[in-house]
Amino acid sequence: MAANLLYACSFVPFTGRRQLRMMPEGLLGDMAAANYQGFMDTNTVVPASDSRAQMVQGSGERISAAVINYLKETNQASRVQEFDWAFNLVENDQVNAWAMPGGKVAIYTGMLNLTKDENGLAVVMAHEIAHIVARHGNERMSQQLLLTMGAVTLDIALREEPEMTRDLFMIAYGVGGTLGSLAYSRQHESEADALGMVFMAMAGYDPSHAIPFWERMLDHSEGPQPPEFLSTHPAHQSRIDAAKEYLPEAMKYYKQK
Repeated sequence: MAANLLYACSFVPFTGRRQLRMMPEGLLGDMAAANYQGFMDTNTVVPASDSRAQMVQGSGERISAAVINYLKETNQASRVQEFDWAFNLVENDQVNAWAMPGGKVAIYTGMLNLTKDENGLAVVMAHEIAHIVARHGNERMSQQLLLTMGAVTLDIALREEPEMTRDLFMIAYGVGGTLGSLAYSRQHESEADALGMVFMAMAGYDPSHAIPFWERMLDHSEGPQPPEFLSTHPAHQSRIDAAKEYLPEAMKYYKQK
């Protein structure tokens, strides 16, 4: 339990929010690498020769490099120093993207219909990179383990309940979810929206592009939307309003290229 408490005392860059992180990042990174590769092996990855895949790769490298440089300048490089970044475009019509620890990002081709160009893609890419840098997955995994198994370490959970732990890992990174963790997830999404605007600005993308992107997401939504408190993500209009409010702060980091 003492080891867990050591991980619990940490803060998110920029926001300064105290976060619960009970999991060793190295072990989570190993799990992420295996699950990420397994996903890529069983799905259709757009080849590197495709211009769309090149745009995804280029955007990911550009934004992650800017963030790494900032963290080095502010003596926070340890957050990402062991990352093995990967940015893949997956052939799937769903409007979706996700990230795992250690720098693993997947963008679905369906998302490109709404990002429209590299500026729109940068909104999504920076958002996913923000999840990674903020270590939101560790928080989600920690919460899920506490809810289901109590205060145990990840290695014990893997040893005693390997299948359950793997399922919890996939839930923590967006595959599934439970009502008990929805509000927690919305907090992460809103934080990643704000951090993402800063990160894309650092990389030379105008963060104001976040506003029309979320407007397109709102227009794309079909049928009645569930109440925000029953959604794992903030309502699109809430994200539009938040982006407009946060834009002046993000613009302070804008380095036009």
